[in-house]
Amino acid sequence: MTTAQICIMIVIAVYLVAMIIIGAVFSKRTSNVGDFYLGGRRLGPIVTAMSAEASDMSSYLLMGLPGLAYLSGVADVGWTVIGLAVGTYLNWLIVAKKLRNYSEHIGAITIPDYFSLRYKDNSRILMAIAAVVIIVFFVPYTASGFAACGKLFGTLFGVDYHLAMIISAIIIVGYTSLGGFNAASTTDLIQSIIMTIALIVVLIFGISQAGGWDTVMMNAKALPGYLDMFNTYNAQTGTASPYGAIKVVSTLAWALGYFGMPHILLRFMAIKDVNKIKISRRVASVWVVISMGIAVLIGVVGLGMVNNNSLAPLEDSETIIIQISNLLSQNGVVFALIAGVILAGILASTMSTSDSQLLAASSSMSENILGGLFKINLNEKAKMIIARGVLIVIAVIGVVIAWDPNSSVFGIVSFAWAGFGASFGPVMLLSLFWKRSNKYGAIAGMLAGGIMVFVWKKVISGLSDVLNIYELLPAFIIGLVVNVVVSLLTPKPEQEIIDAYEKVKEMK
Repeated sequence: MTTAQICIMIVIAVYLVAMIIIGAVFSKRTSNVGDFYLGGRRLGPIVTAMSAEASDMSSYLLMGLPGLAYLSGVADVGWTVIGLAVGTYLNWLIVAKKLRNYSEHIGAITIPDYFSLRYKDNSRILMAIAAVVIIVFFVPYTASGFAACGKLFGTLFGVDYHLAMIISAIIIVGYTSLGGFNAASTTDLIQSIIMTIALIVVLIFGISQAGGWDTVMMNAKALPGYLDMFNTYNAQTGTASPYGAIKVVSTLAWALGYFGMPHILLRFMAIKDVNKIKISRRVASVWVVISMGIAVLIGVVGLGMVNNNSLAPLEDSETIIIQISNLLSQNGVVFALIAGVILAGILASTMSTSDSQLLAASSSMSENILGGLFKINLNEKAKMIIARGVLIVIAVIGVVIAWDPNSSVFGIVSFAWAGFGASFGPVMLLSLFWKRSNKYGAIAGMLAGGIMVFVWKKVISGLSDVLNIYELLPAFIIGLVVNVVVSLLTPKPEQEIIDAYEKVKEMK
């Protein structure tokens, strides 16, 4: 192992130990399932903002977005970034405060809890469906995070993929199972800072190695369609391909996913002071725009480095930041340590999402299925043991799913994002803003949206090029329409439900 690799390993080891220490500290403050899954609704505005966005910005921030920009230019990645930025802002603007008030008013600590209590679903069918949706889409989502960790260490140190993945999973499960929501949220804040440092350092170093900003731009402009928002660059043919209006709308649909993301919505429910949500919204929105913008630029700069031979051509475009960091580490001990921080940032981007997903999936099984559906009554100590046990079991399943080193990280993330957006998004919006919606519409809409994601992805999208769009958009529309139609065709909500809706509406 080289000196550079040793320095990188030391930085990453320090980072991982720090995450475990944080988990141990918060384990002493976690006395019940409300603390474990929602932090006792005590999150401050900065922690709320950065925790929500760090858990949102998984490895696709430091791997997926730069890799996509490197391959095909700014159109595909650019419209994706615009959709994500708009979705982030709107979610904070119209959902955060109302969900925080509504969930506290009805005593909900998980998303399935919220749906069930909001509609007074005594049969618990809505809760069970929501819990199953979370498990179905989050377990493979978590697996993609484990896979990204395995690929990172495998690429860096030549470590066996499976061993690296298992060690990463143990670390993530360790601090999450110890400290629960508070540990996950605090580590997310730290991880967002590391991710920011990583992005800035890589961009500055990359520009210097590529010959300066003017050289980078000259190189990009020379490639057909590379800097065009309505064309994409095809590296194999060296030509531009049209990026039409349907494709643009389809890509912008990433914004709709935010309204149904359990790990982000839980942060809204955990906010301590609703009057400080505006601060959180501003911090979150600014960080998301800047971080994604830099990530895209890194992809453009990386291509410039390859073209001037300062970086070898990439077999996997998503490893662009890893390769730039490796190059940086060859310039002495200090730069090797900085490279370690950058690579810890990639690890952080993965871990910050995986810990939140593990908590959401664990709560769905232990609280909503065992406790809610099957009504197994346990004391707080027993609930905590089960919560941690379920979290570990889910992590093990995630490792099994990710066992294939060739598994597609971005493909799984994209599909899971669509699944949550179409299943939960319409139900969440209608539950907050339409008092006529009822449990029948919610159940039908949730099922319709979730099923349509599979149907569109596996069947309809392949029928023609026109229908080959991101499955979230049609599935979201179907889920919304079915919810509204079924609600109108079935009895109005009980007066108690309407009274609760009106009371929350009046809250400031």
